[in-house]
Amino acid sequence: MKRQRISGKDKFRSDLAPIGRLTALLLAGILVLSLAACGNPAPAASSEAVASVSATVEASMEATPETTPEASVEATEAPAQSAVPAALPTQDRAGNAITVPANVTRIISMAPSFTETLIAMGLKDKIVAIELNASPLEGVNPEWPVFDMMAPDAEKMLALKPDLILASPMSTGGGEDPFKTLRETGICVAYVPSSNSIQGIRDDLAFLGTLVGESDAAQKLITGMDAAMADVAAIGKTITEKKRVYFEIGAAPAMYSFGSGVFLNEMIELIGAENVFADQQSWIAVTQEAALSANPDVILTNVSYIPNPVDEIKTRDGWDAVKAVKDGNVIYIDNMSSSLPNQGIVKALHEMAKAVYPDKY
Repeated sequence: MKRQRISGKDKFRSDLAPIGRLTALLLAGILVLSLAACGNPAPAASSEAVASVSATVEASMEATPETTPEASVEATEAPAQSAVPAALPTQDRAGNAITVPANVTRIISMAPSFTETLIAMGLKDKIVAIELNASPLEGVNPEWPVFDMMAPDAEKMLALKPDLILASPMSTGGGEDPFKTLRETGICVAYVPSSNSIQGIRDDLAFLGTLVGESDAAQKLITGMDAAMADVAAIGKTITEKKRVYFEIGAAPAMYSFGSGVFLNEMIELIGAENVFADQQSWIAVTQEAALSANPDVILTNVSYIPNPVDEIKTRDGWDAVKAVKDGNVIYIDNMSSSLPNQGIVKALHEMAKAVYPDKY
């Protein structure tokens, strides 16, 4: 069996050119590592990292610095609530120095995951602009100005008088700091790398809450997420005959999935199933030979850039012999909730649980 790791310029090759821009950026939202800072110029992204995503996607295999290497629902305890506001962070999630305003009132959110979290924390009135791919999210104000994370217009941003810009690592893909002029005017630009683990997502939520002075609201999101995951995990622990799952995030001919060290893998384990590529690490390219040899019981897909990804899988040459296809167990999982690393993963977790074990959940 051949299993191909994604690395360097072979990641997301030119055969991904047909991918829609929204889906490409959502995939990158899972994969990419922050390379920029607030207060200091961002280090340039390596040419290898830039080339790895072809013309539309940029990826990194390195995870966000996190407090624990692996997250478990059982071990998570909500931090004690404090009567005094949490101290403002002096570093962003990439470890770069930042100076955060004492009272954040005007926020530009340059990634869909940030926007969704801010809305969930009740901060819709503080958002003054968003990244264009956040437009389909529930609660988004259609009158908000939109910016392209790949080419943010600093002059137009400055006119909005933000005191905080939440930035995506995608914005530094060209090797330059697009927010340099904004930082030089004193605007805080905080970069949040895309976390690869559930614990990293918790840490991101806590960071965002502290950053905008809403630690309690962030903690409620974390507590709610943990409670939902614990309910699923409790059922998952009772499952003794574990189904084997192949989760496809990139369709043929350039198939992509993931191994361990990815929050989606953790979610497969929480529902009581096994990832057929769990022996691999991080985000991986998958050959047809490897997928067919794995012979999964269930195939999940969140691909959104082709008309019908489920039917596309079912009609591939040779795939009619795969157990999941023969049994009709090829199921679509919501793209947004399974792609954006924030509290919204709970929706995808529930969909995954019902898809794999409809008699248990």
